[in-house]
Amino acid sequence: MSKHDINWMTEAIRLARLGEGLTRPNPPVGAVVVRNGSCVGRGWHRKAGGPHAEAYALRQAGIKAKGATLFVTLEPCSTWGRTPPCCEAIIKAGIKKVVAAVSDPNPRHSGKGFRVLRRAGIEVVSCIGSNEARDLLAPFASSMIRKRPYVTLKLAESLDGRIADAAGRSKWITGSAARDIVQELRRRVDAVLVGAGTVLKDDPSLLPRPTKGRLPFRIIVDASGKLPAARRVFSDEASAQTILATTKRCSVSRQAEYAAKGVQVLVLPSAGQGVSLPSLMRTLHALGVMHVLCEGGGEMAGSLIKANLVDEVVMFVAPMFIGDGGKGSVGGKGWILAKAPRLRIVETRMVGLDVMIRAKPEAKSQKDGE
Repeated sequence: MSKHDINWMTEAIRLARLGEGLTRPNPPVGAVVVRNGSCVGRGWHRKAGGPHAEAYALRQAGIKAKGATLFVTLEPCSTWGRTPPCCEAIIKAGIKKVVAAVSDPNPRHSGKGFRVLRRAGIEVVSCIGSNEARDLLAPFASSMIRKRPYVTLKLAESLDGRIADAAGRSKWITGSAARDIVQELRRRVDAVLVGAGTVLKDDPSLLPRPTKGRLPFRIIVDASGKLPAARRVFSDEASAQTILATTKRCSVSRQAEYAAKGVQVLVLPSAGQGVSLPSLMRTLHALGVMHVLCEGGGEMAGSLIKANLVDEVVMFVAPMFIGDGGKGSVGGKGWILAKAPRLRIVETRMVGLDVMIRAKPEAKSQKDGE
């Protein structure tokens, strides 16, 4: 594994990220064709049903692809779907070597593409840049293996763990740089999830600003249908992208009121006084949602954690104290210390005056809720 190999794979991963939030239910993939140390073709998957990254890169490379090396973030596909198999195009183009970051996480396809290429006499190398690629593909892997979306929980809090003051005010605990990153997160995901309390208090749009072509679903969890249909997520120009997750406690007339706005209403099983979150995640998976960003509030955060449905926490910590009476970042009944969920920190960095912490649950806490 040379420094040049790593650099070209880094470029392929950069290209793949251009497709995040656009490709559902397909994964974001990037590809680079390199010949004699120079890039002759680049590509990334732009939307489901459109050409794959390899097809774009090979098309740009043209005859220069013959004898070249293809760097790709994911094992090339070997079967027909809505587009022809990439392995076929790679062989036809005369590629000499394929360097892939990771194998296909889909158990039905994993390794098949590599075998097809090797049988055609093409050298195959894998696991170059695999850590970053696996991070990129984690939502797709969750969809393929666990049959549920990957869940990122976003929290913005004070040093003493408060997301609002005693009067419920939360604008703004963190600075503009942190809020810009939240917009980036919205553009990367397939859906933004909040509880009814957040919609009642803030009346948010939950859409990324600017959208840059992204239009994630907005998932509103309201077990009883208490939210007025005039709220922004139900009545703006993107209401067709809103999904209301509720239960039989929501009256048929209120369901019809939401549906008349273009909102998709999901009547799901109850869990206590709320919506069954595992049921919600299974339903979102069936809709092609791979990555969910939860933005609030504290009760929703606590419920997701208790259901073992949080795969990643992105926390912005502001250098301030709010004190007693402020709202805690994780609501609901807590844990005794010995059983408190623990996380491992995978990234920390300054974002303006705030600190961003990215963490993932320890392995023992990662099994899905039932």
